[in-house]
Amino acid sequence: MAKQGRLGLGVALGLGGALVVVVMVLGVMIGSTPLGVKQVLDVLWGRFGSDVHDAIADQIIWQIRLPRVLLAALIGAALTTAGTVLQALVRNPLADPFILGISSGASVGATAVLLFGTLSSLGLWALSAGSVAGALLAMVTVFVLAVDDGRLTPTRLVLSGVALSAMFSAVASYLLFQGNQVATSSVVFWLLGSFGRATWGQLSLPAISLALAMLYLLSQARALNALSVGAETATALGVDVERLRRRLFVVTSVVAGVAVAVSGVIGFVGLVVPHIVRLAVGNDHRVTLPVGLLWGAAFMVAADLLSRVLVPPQEMPVGVITAFIGGPIFLILIRRRAYSMGGSA
Repeated sequence: MAKQGRLGLGVALGLGGALVVVVMVLGVMIGSTPLGVKQVLDVLWGRFGSDVHDAIADQIIWQIRLPRVLLAALIGAALTTAGTVLQALVRNPLADPFILGISSGASVGATAVLLFGTLSSLGLWALSAGSVAGALLAMVTVFVLAVDDGRLTPTRLVLSGVALSAMFSAVASYLLFQGNQVATSSVVFWLLGSFGRATWGQLSLPAISLALAMLYLLSQARALNALSVGAETATALGVDVERLRRRLFVVTSVVAGVAVAVSGVIGFVGLVVPHIVRLAVGNDHRVTLPVGLLWGAAFMVAADLLSRVLVPPQEMPVGVITAFIGGPIFLILIRRRAYSMGGSA
């Protein structure tokens, strides 16, 4: 049922771990003020072992760059996880939170909170709550539109997601037009995806939501394998398909919504990385989920590093980088899928 890949689990995890370490070290070292490996180690040693001697390096590394690369790693892992699950859930390799409109729906909820103080009674949780609510609304809507005679239609799912993504983007633009003009410029940059304002306080919620989601998803890995083959096969193997789908809807919406709340809309990560992972290790979710966690983290940290060095001294939104990478891959996948279905998408 689960096709074998070229790399074993241990090799793939080791490679992913090495990539994460390398790109995170580079992400901490490279910037408008270059830092050496010794300076980075001295700051970390000072934080965990003795007094900090270089106050400027400590400020740059501990307060700015380290939270940023850690947040980028978490969001990359989260979006990859959401994309992996969605592709199994709908049996469509073109699915990801951005293409299906889930990220755009989350952005509407988050924008309403940022500009109008919606859900302000929730305090620090307001932004994440608004984002998750928007993501859930988008996911429910796209799946309702994609159902035909009680069955999910993959082509209709993608087309509905693209249309809804455009509609939600229009709603977000309207909210920007109607909202506080002072906050508009920062919100626009946030909507394009950015880790530039990362803080240590932003790490806890995405880390907790991702950890809980991974625990649940790994416990359901065999059911995901069956579901990716087909609902009928999964039912024959004893999987309660409708119950599993409902839970996966909620899990992916929460993970994607929390990601959007802290980083803005970053597209195509959940499309590109799961494909790379499946090419390397196969389709078994007991393998693709943990491997995707590390490879997605490395991909996002690398994309964020590119966003900082391509047009110095300015910073390019990371969503632009991922779109440049993911857009062509999406078009290639559409073309291949059309050929595999006899010329019809």
